[in-house]
Amino acid sequence: MPAITVADALPNVTKAQRDRLLDAPRTAEAHRAMMLDVPAMRMVQTGGAPSISVLPGSVTAVAWNLERCLFPEESAAHLAIHSPDVVLLSEMDHGMARTGQRHTTAAMAEALGMTYAYGVEFYEMDLGGPTERSFCKDDFNAIGWHGNAILSKAPLSRVTLIRLDDHGHWYSKAAGADPEQPRLGGRMAVAAVIEREGGPLCVVSTHLESNADSAHRATQMEILLNGVDHFAPDMPVLIGGDLNTGNDAPPQFDWRDEALFPLAEARGYSWAFTAEGPTTRPSLITPHPERVMKLDWFAGRGVSPIAQSVLPSISSSGTPLSDHDAVVCRFR
Repeated sequence: MPAITVADALPNVTKAQRDRLLDAPRTAEAHRAMMLDVPAMRMVQTGGAPSISVLPGSVTAVAWNLERCLFPEESAAHLAIHSPDVVLLSEMDHGMARTGQRHTTAAMAEALGMTYAYGVEFYEMDLGGPTERSFCKDDFNAIGWHGNAILSKAPLSRVTLIRLDDHGHWYSKAAGADPEQPRLGGRMAVAAVIEREGGPLCVVSTHLESNADSAHRATQMEILLNGVDHFAPDMPVLIGGDLNTGNDAPPQFDWRDEALFPLAEARGYSWAFTAEGPTTRPSLITPHPERVMKLDWFAGRGVSPIAQSVLPSISSSGTPLSDHDAVVCRFR
């Protein structure tokens, strides 16, 4: 993948690019060619405005898979009570019919008074699954981006995107792509360096593959850790996100045998930043009460945990904001 560039806007997929994407054979080779053809797949969008100049020595971070982010302002208000310094988000829509064609990351950053970095995980070529379509007022996506983000109270001094695969897991028929959700892209991470009292900190928002097994996710974790080492060598790091642990096909709902845990520990990372307990719940999009899983984690290197918790994703009005609860940690 060519070098990552940073911009205040991502160029849309053109009609000609979309036509090529729809007409191309559903193969890994065709997918790799299209990834090179769409500039946004190697870009990070930045925006918003910081509210402080540097992070404090003791940092509060939240990692939250917001399941498309149906309710940006309510989700921001839900977090604001806890005054996070850094928020690591996944499954954030930008220009999707199911979320009102909004840039959900920008909306949350504005509501929280934070700056942001946003990267595209997928270009979605359709409206989503059956439960998502009920939220669509349009029969088209204005843009079609879906991705991960970092929000920060302090400025982001450097940002990058780390792609974890390019073979078209949700595009290639050989990879078992979902025909109801054709997508260009793949799992990825957004990383940023933020100045903090005592020195810079690297934070990473990531999302590993759900439609795969433990070995596949371990490979993605190794690519991620290599990318972090290249981007921020010899720097304290906090990685957070939905790692889809135990989400095998069919799901086993048991995270304990995931190979990515010892792999990261061997690289100097600790999982002690994550509170015990499951992190999933039934939601408006995913109404499956039998899915009780622990998918969301923090891993830290060169920093020490102070406190950990799981924040239920039920708004003050009783609305489920996501099928994931948020994980919260404070560290120094």
